Amino acid sequence: MKAGGIDGVKSYRSEKMSNSGSTNAPPLILDIEDFKGDFSFDALFGNLVNELLPSFQEEDTDTMGHSKTGTNDVLPNGSLRTPSDAGKSAQGLSMPLFPEVDALSELFKVSCKELMELQTQIDARLNNVKKEVSVQDSKHRKTLAELEKGVDGLFDSFARLDSRISSVGQTAAKIGDHLQSADAQRETATQTIDLIKYLMEFNSSPGDLMELSPLFSDDSRVSEAASIAQKLRSFAEEDVGRQGLGVASTTGNATASRGLEVAVANLQDYCNELENRLLARFDAASQRRELSTMAECGKILSKFNRGSSAMQHYVATRPMFIDVEVMNADTRLVLGDQGSQVSPSNVARGLSSLYKEIIDTVRKESATIMAVFPSPNEVMAILVQRVLEQRVTALLDKLLQKPSLLNPPPMEEGGLLLYLRMLAVAYEKTQELARDLRTLGCGDLDVEGLTESLFSAHKEDYPEHEQASLGQLYKAKMEELRAEGQLSESSGTGTIGRSKGASLSSSHQQISVTVVTEFVRWNEEAISRCVLFSSQPSILASNVKAVFTCLLDQVSQYTTDGLERARDGLTEAAALRERFVLGTSVSRRVAVAAASAAEAAAAAGESSFRSFMVAVQRCASSVAIVQQYFANNISRLLLPVDGVHAASCEEMATAMSSAEAAAYKGLQQCIDTVMAEVERLLSVEQKSTDYRSPDDGIAPDHRQTNACTRVVAYLSRVLEAAFTALEGLNKQAFLTELGNRLHKLLLSHWQKYTFNPSGGLRLKRDITEYGEFVRSFNAPSVDEKFELLGIMANVFIVAPESLSTLFEGTPSIRKDAQRFIQLRDDYKSAKLAAKLSSLWPSSS
Repeated sequence: MKAGGIDGVKSYRSEKMSNSGSTNAPPLILDIEDFKGDFSFDALFGNLVNELLPSFQEEDTDTMGHSKTGTNDVLPNGSLRTPSDAGKSAQGLSMPLFPEVDALSELFKVSCKELMELQTQIDARLNNVKKEVSVQDSKHRKTLAELEKGVDGLFDSFARLDSRISSVGQTAAKIGDHLQSADAQRETATQTIDLIKYLMEFNSSPGDLMELSPLFSDDSRVSEAASIAQKLRSFAEEDVGRQGLGVASTTGNATASRGLEVAVANLQDYCNELENRLLARFDAASQRRELSTMAECGKILSKFNRGSSAMQHYVATRPMFIDVEVMNADTRLVLGDQGSQVSPSNVARGLSSLYKEIIDTVRKESATIMAVFPSPNEVMAILVQRVLEQRVTALLDKLLQKPSLLNPPPMEEGGLLLYLRMLAVAYEKTQELARDLRTLGCGDLDVEGLTESLFSAHKEDYPEHEQASLGQLYKAKMEELRAEGQLSESSGTGTIGRSKGASLSSSHQQISVTVVTEFVRWNEEAISRCVLFSSQPSILASNVKAVFTCLLDQVSQYTTDGLERARDGLTEAAALRERFVLGTSVSRRVAVAAASAAEAAAAAGESSFRSFMVAVQRCASSVAIVQQYFANNISRLLLPVDGVHAASCEEMATAMSSAEAAAYKGLQQCIDTVMAEVERLLSVEQKSTDYRSPDDGIAPDHRQTNACTRVVAYLSRVLEAAFTALEGLNKQAFLTELGNRLHKLLLSHWQKYTFNPSGGLRLKRDITEYGEFVRSFNAPSVDEKFELLGIMANVFIVAPESLSTLFEGTPSIRKDAQRFIQLRDDYKSAKLAAKLSSLWPSSS
């Protein structure tokens, strides 16, 4: 409510409250304007009741001050009790609790009536406003309809105008095209007239170039003259060609044809003269380094055969192609002075320096070419091609002279290997040169393909040279080893006769793992060259397979020869043993000499045994080196091509089969050597009384016999080399065969002796000793046989009547046990034959 309206209500309320006791309240005066703006019902209500309820007027100011209202009490009707009210309540409750209620009720009734009247006024006003708004809305809609109609008309006018403008523009464009076409035709006609005039000048008389227009002799208009001359020449040659085709059907055009031929000839002469003049000017500008003049001449010369003559002329006149001293300097830089030894490392350094110089030169020429020629890429292609075909090829021809496979250079001069190393160095460095030239820019020239063509003659039969080189290296190495062997043999200290126990194989050179490693190193170098020269996987796999086969052949031959040499020692030792086998009827002196020689032969056999085991061990190490090399270096190069890897694996197995066969034969000879020495020791050391002690009252000796001790000591000593050299299945097979042979030899040996019970105990002690030793073989079948021997030895210990129960658990050895029983010293006296026949009838 507005402030003015609130003040009016207050003044009216004061007058009303002063007369409320005697008269009815007059109507309230409420103005509609009081309800506009920031109207507050609380303010209106407060102004109505403030005169009747003073405590309501003070409520806003007293509610926040508790110290001021602390003495007032709140009445049940919501009014505050003042101190005077408290006194009145102390006097009694004779007065009503809310005496202003009647005045308030009357006030509210009057206010409601006034408000209803105001509502009626407001409703009337609202109706009037709605009618006015409706009238204005109708007018507005009518105006909008008229505006929309006018806008549509305006758009139609714009559309017609746009269509008209477009039509006018198309007409203007057509007129412009016609004008442009007419102008072009006029220009073409003018040029044609000029060309015909110039053509008539050239067609005047053969060889006469003196009566030509000033255009063709003006140096300032050389470019224009060259362009016109080329057009005339093209037209004349084309016309001559057409006339020539028509000669076969008609002869009426002979005169015209001859006339144009004159023009063609004169134009050819003029173009040649002009081109030579421009080339001379170009050379002069090149000498003075006048790039602008060179560029101008190059641009004009590009109109003659697309400038090929200028390009070729520029490249051909470069100093590096015409200066002989440059070529000689190239040769000295790479090959050194005449007569000096050439090495791949020196050649590599020389090529690096030379190719760097070439790159620097081409880079400088590239800057000039970019500034002078309209088509620099074509000029660069010609320049790079000339560099590779002339300068690089001339050097490679001197550096790489393909040797003959039938008569290769000797190893003293480097052999085939020197040529291959030079080829690899030159190829690798030239490939780097090609890549650097490509970065400088050479148009559409196939630099890599051109570089490959420089080495095509060398790469055609490269694999054959690589294999021949490996063969030459192998042959030279074998000759070196033979020379070393002969030298060591000549400086030796003696033979078996002078040095007891010396090895018969001392003059035979042993297999060297170092040598095999050198074979692998040769092959690895050759494989690296295969990878360098072979870009296609199939070609690479084929070359690698061929080179690796060389290694297999070398290792196979070297190891097989080494094993065969070691076998020769075993064979010689066996021959010595046979030589000193004597009969029974010899003198004591001869027997002593023979025994001494037999010991020397035995020592030679033991030494040969050790030498062969060393050879087998080194052979196995060599094979392992080759297998590891194949897995690490060769396999990945063969796998991309189907079947090649499997074929190489099969070749590797085949190549090693010869060495395996030699090793197998040698191991059999080793077993024979060991068994021969065991047999000799048993025959020499075993006494007849070892197993049949005399009944002289002396306590029997239950220790192992001296023969057993010697045999076990010998086997322990000699087989130490076998345990070290062999491994895996080879070791198991060898020791199993040796154990079986030892078992058979002992059985045969003990058949020569007679046993009493004490001798049986000693035999059992020998068998136990042998069994303990062969247990180190880790051969279950051999262990079982010696355990059965121990059981059979019991036939010499038990009483005759206990023999029947001795083999109840092991009937398989009953037959061998019968042969043992026959060796008892009481076999005949105890009539054991009859008893055994009754016990084991099937055995009899």
